[in-house]
Parts: sequence; C-alpha cells; structure tokens
Amino acid sequence: MRNSFKFLLVFLLVTDVYFSQIAKNPKLVVGIVVDQMCYDYLYRFQPRFGKDGFVKLMQEGVNCRNTHFNYIPTYTAPGHASIYTGTTPSNHKIIANDWFNRKRNETVYCVDDSLGRSPYNLKALTITDQLKLTYPKTKIYSVSLKDRSAILPGGHLSDGSYWYDDKKGELTTNAYNSISKIDWLKDFNNKKYVKKAIEVGWVPFYKNSTYASWYADSSVYEQSVFKSNSFPYVLKNKFSEMEENKLFTYLPAANTMLTDFSIDLIEKQQLGKDETADFISLSYSSTDILGHAFGPYSHELEDMYLRLDLEITRLLTHLEKNIGKDNFVLFLTADHAVLPVPQMLVDLKLPGGYFYLNDLESKLRLDLKTRFNCDFIQKIINNNIYVNRLLIEKNNIDYEGALQFIKKEVEKWNHVFSVYTSTDIQKGLVVDNYWSKMISNGYDRELSGDVIFILDPGFLSKKVVAEEEKKGTSHGSPFGYDTQVPLLFYGKNIKPKEIYRHIDIIDIVPTLAPMLNISQPSTTTGQPILEILNN
Repeated sequence: MRNSFKFLLVFLLVTDVYFSQIAKNPKLVVGIVVDQMCYDYLYRFQPRFGKDGFVKLMQEGVNCRNTHFNYIPTYTAPGHASIYTGTTPSNHKIIANDWFNRKRNETVYCVDDSLGRSPYNLKALTITDQLKLTYPKTKIYSVSLKDRSAILPGGHLSDGSYWYDDKKGELTTNAYNSISKIDWLKDFNNKKYVKKAIEVGWVPFYKNSTYASWYADSSVYEQSVFKSNSFPYVLKNKFSEMEENKLFTYLPAANTMLTDFSIDLIEKQQLGKDETADFISLSYSSTDILGHAFGPYSHELEDMYLRLDLEITRLLTHLEKNIGKDNFVLFLTADHAVLPVPQMLVDLKLPGGYFYLNDLESKLRLDLKTRFNCDFIQKIINNNIYVNRLLIEKNNIDYEGALQFIKKEVEKWNHVFSVYTSTDIQKGLVVDNYWSKMISNGYDRELSGDVIFILDPGFLSKKVVAEEEKKGTSHGSPFGYDTQVPLLFYGKNIKPKEIYRHIDIIDIVPTLAPMLNISQPSTTTGQPILEILNN
C-alpha cells in the first residue's frame, strides 16, 4: 500500500511537470512567406543549399510535401491573408491584389484606405490579432518589401508593419501603426542598402554553365530588367536614382536587408524574451519580383534562392543562439507558386500559351448591344467580368438571363477551361468538382465579378499581341504549378517528419493556435495538422 502511494505521488509529480511544460507556449513565433516559391525549389536547388538553412528545416522539422492553396486567384494579397487568417477569400474578403468597386466605379487596391495603407479591407481576424486579443502584452511585428505582404500578416492589432518605399529607397511604415514610428527605423535606413547594392551589382555564385536551367543565361524568355539579361550585372552609373530604388527589389540584396531588419527588430523590441509569446512575420518579396521577369527556370532565380538560403541560415542561427530552439516555432511557406514562361511551354510543344483578351472583349460588347441593345459590362479584371447591375435593371434586362448569355459567349473563346456565373455560385451549383469549389472559395458577391472564367492549364492572359509580352510569367490559376507550395515547421516540440497527405494552406493557423494556447480566429475554416500536434 505504501509503495503504491509512493508510486502514485511520483506519477502525479512527473505528470504535473510534463503537462506544465506541454502547456507552456513558445516565446516567439516566426512566420516566413517566400513570395512565389514553387514546392520543387526545395529539391531542385537542394544540392547547393547549405546544411543550416532550407535543408535544416526540411531534415529537422516537419515537411508537409503536399500543401496547396484551395481557392483562386492565387495572388500575393489573398495568399498572405489566407495564410494568417486560416480561411479563404470568401470569408476574409481579400479576393485579389486589386478588384473592381461597383459603387465607386474604380479599381481598389487591397490595402488602400482613406488614411493611406491599412488592413481595413481585411474582414477577418488574423492569428496575430487573436494572439494579441488573448494576451495583450504580446508584441506583433511584420516585415516585407511589399506593403500588402507586411500589412495583412500583421493584422489589425500590429505593433509595427514595415515595407519598402521604392520612391524613397527605404523601409517605411504607416499612420495606422503610429507606435511603430521609432528612431531605430531612421537609423536602419541610414545604412543605405540601395546605394551599396547598386555599387556591388550582381555576380553569380557559380559558373553559369553549372546552373540547373532549361535555357541559357541569356534567354529570349527573360525581360531585360537590368538593360541586359545575363550575368554579371554591373549596375553602377546606368540608372537614375528612382530606377535604382525599383531595381533594388529584383536583387538578392533586398532579402539581405529584410533579414537584417528582422534580426534588428527582434533585438530592439526584445521579442521572445518574456513569458508572453510574440510574433514576427517576414515575407521575402524579391523572389516574386525577379520570378515574374525571368521565370522559374532562369539562372537568376536559382542564384536568388542560393543566396536566400544564406538568409534563412542567418535568421535560424540568430534565433537558436538568442532565443533557443525550445523557445520558438517557425513556419515557412509561400503565398503562391508560378507558371513556367508560357512561350517556353509553346517551344517545348507542351500545353500552354497566351490568351489575348482585347479583341474578345470588344466582340462580347458588340454581341451584348446586338442582343440587349445595351453594353452593360463595367470591367474585366482577374478573369472576372463585372456587369453594371443598375443599368441592367434600368433597361428591364433579366439579370440571370444576361449572365447566362455572357457565359455561353465566353465558353466559345479558345483556351477557356470553365465559366461560372454569380447566380450559379450563390446557389451552390458550382461545388461539384475540384476546380469549381476553388472558384467558390475565392468568391464574394459584392467584390467579385458576375461571370468568372478559368483559362486552360499553361495559359496566361495578355491584353495585346506583342513579342515583349512573351517574356516573363505570372500566376493566379487553380492548377498545381500555382497552388502547390512548400510548408515547413521547425522549433519547439517539432519532431522530424514528412507528411504526404493533402494539406490546405488554411491549415496553418489552426495548427499554430493550440501551440499558442489561443482560440482559432473567428472565421478560420482550416483543420489542424494533427501529425505535428501529436508530437
């Protein structure tokens, strides 16, 4: 009996210690988004990665190898909003980078408001908001080159969201976060990152002939951003100051600046130094800006990622040395991936090419005048056709009949994969297959178009036929080349594991929430990744 009592006492003590440790949340969460990162970059470039950057995250953390976005369009703003709210654009309302406002009859930018830049258009709580609501002493910061990539992850309660002003060539913040205007931001900008980067230029890490690309360094598929499109890039005394400020965003040096700033911010704001969990989000944008111009198989993009691996290494090294691996959780993902340069697909005789909208739009408008004696199209943007609903009503035109007419005409266009009307979406008639459900997840009645169409896989929309338009690439589709992205978790209580089942990008937030001992944000619709939490 006495031995049993002793055993029970020891068991309860050990159990109490164990569960108190489990319940203790990390002191810092670091969210990294690499803008326009394809899943395969982790493996295509891995032979030249160091052991303490991407490879360390892959081998010593959890590698979710089948992670996808579950809506369209796959753009930067909805990508960051979905990652940090744990839900789709149909709920958080950031349906694109830009969309058409019917009432104002103008295009709206996702983080624009009357005060300048803010998360006003984000109609959901982020995990950073939820963390701040639960633990008011929490410090929330976000950093990126792009304003939208800093503002949306920071959420409504950010202590400081910082991005790059390409007119001034320095990092800035907004009036929305007045508390973040502190002296060390001025001190940081005095380091003159742009000037130094332009003076140094860009020399490749390795010999050009050793890069794993489909095409040569100087390629017809690349835009001449640097007044040439082959290494090395000598930039000094070739551009105006304004041009240099914008050119900086294409360079690996811009990623270095963001890493330096993030480390500086962690130190200056003492993130992860008390018992309340803090959160910093870091979004690397140069990968996307360069990727649009040069494509995913260019020497420049490979070199960009080899250098980004060094930035991940620096950040990880700092975190482990100053915060401790058992005190932080880090996740790394992307806001979307990217389509190979369509002209390359054409030349390789693969499915793909260009979709030219101008002539088709003109014909559609003429068809509407012939059929209804009225052209009621207001705007076509992001493959969304907006109609003037007031004009339709004024002319006694049946709204649903008008949309069905447009749908049938658009279905005749070459290289259109599928077409959906707003009435079909609202009635739930379009969720019968994988692609149409992605349309529904990205749709909002007031913000989205009245007719939405998807292009065939491999096709990119252009307004006019021009040789220069056949250089570079973009993203936005529901297909795997745009939707599949890396997802890595590393840090406190994260055991090495590879997960191959399908995971949605909106599953990140419900996985982080229990780690932080907080409720999920109110509109979260993702599911926790139990393989991580069960560790």
